[in-house]
Amino acid sequence: MCYDVKTSLKSQLKRAKHYGNQKAIKEIEEKLVPQTDLPLYHTQGHSHKKLLIYTNENSHYPTVSTWGLIPSWVKDEEQKQRSWNSTLNARGETIFEKPSFRSSATSKRCLIYLDGFYEHHHINKSTIPFYISREDQEPLIVAGLWNDWLDKETGELMNTFSIVTTTANSLMTKIHNNPKAKESRMPVILPDELADNWLLPINDDLDQKGIQELIQPYSAGALEYRTVDRLRGKQYMGNREEITNKVEYPELGLFFDF
Repeated sequence: MCYDVKTSLKSQLKRAKHYGNQKAIKEIEEKLVPQTDLPLYHTQGHSHKKLLIYTNENSHYPTVSTWGLIPSWVKDEEQKQRSWNSTLNARGETIFEKPSFRSSATSKRCLIYLDGFYEHHHINKSTIPFYISREDQEPLIVAGLWNDWLDKETGELMNTFSIVTTTANSLMTKIHNNPKAKESRMPVILPDELADNWLLPINDDLDQKGIQELIQPYSAGALEYRTVDRLRGKQYMGNREEITNKVEYPELGLFFDF
C-alpha cells in the first residue's frame, strides 16, 4: 500500500514550471501553496493533508487537493468520516469496478508529484521503515484519481484524491513484507514518457484497457532505498526534513540481503 509519503514544493511545482510561465508560477506560489500543508517531509494518509495534484481538466496548473477521495454519493460529514480512510489508495486492478472509484477512473484521473514514499519491513517483532525514491532524484509521478465533493451542510467544495496502487516489483516485495497482507503492493509510478497518457480521456482512441495497461510495477532498478527513523510511536520526530536521513538497524543486516 502507500500510506506514507514525502513531497516538497520543488517536486510539486515541477510540472507547472515545465509547462507554465513566470506569471502562472507566481500565482501558484502566492495563492495555492498557502492553502496546502507543504512541505511534507513525512505525512500519513490518515491525516488527510492538502497538497497539489494535476488533473485531466487542468493538466499544467495544479489544484489543491486533500488525500482521501470522497465519492459523490457520500451524503454528509458523518458518512465521509466513516469511509474516508478506506479511499487513501485505490487498487488499480479494480478501479473501474469499485463504486468509490469507477466514476473517477473513467473521467477524473490525476498525477501526484512526490519526492518519495515510505514502507515498513517486518522482522520477527520489529518493524523497520524504509524510504524509497527515484535513483536519479527526480520526482515520482504517481497515478491518482480525484473527485470534487460538496459538503451540503457547510457549502464547502472539497477536491480530494486517491493514490492508485499495483502489485509490487522485486524490490518492494522484499521491503513490503507485512505478514497480514495478502500481497505486496506499491504506488503506480508512471515513467516520464507515459505520464500524460494517464490523463487522456477515454474515447474511441483510448478505452479502459489502455488505462489499465499503464498500471504496472515501476522498474526496481530505477529506485533507491534506505532505512530511516521511526514513523510511528514515541520515537517519531514528526514532519521534519531529517526524517529521511539514513538510520542503521543492526537487526536488519542479519536478515535483509539483496
